[in-house]
Amino acid sequence: MPRPVGAAVLTIIGGIFILIGGLIFAILGALFAVFGLKSGVFLLGLLVGLLTIVMGLLMLAVPSGHLVWGIVAIVLAVASIPVAFGGLILGFLLTLVGGILAALWKKPPELTVTVQAQPVPPPVPPPVPPPSG
Repeated sequence: MPRPVGAAVLTIIGGIFILIGGLIFAILGALFAVFGLKSGVFLLGLLVGLLTIVMGLLMLAVPSGHLVWGIVAIVLAVASIPVAFGGLILGFLLTLVGGILAALWKKPPELTVTVQAQPVPPPVPPPVPPPSG
């Protein structure tokens, strides 16, 4: 079964970068928590990164939903900008391109060979020699 492999790989790699950016954002949030500023917003980058990786895996597992997975990947790429530094910008770009490729992916046509039977007339009998006599 054909799959949007290029789109999925770009989305997964972009998700890893977003996850790294989210981890940096979470560590920054932990440092702020030491000074008394607590917020759950700092963990959103990790969530966006994990969801982006899941979208890439879904592109491989369920290619029939490529349009939905691509659109969700684009939305997650945009959402990664404020919560994960855009996955260090590289994650944002890779996920954005992967989402666009998934949304525009077309299933290649199936290569099928059809054969149509044609009636063949019966062979003509050989000529009968005249009787000698």
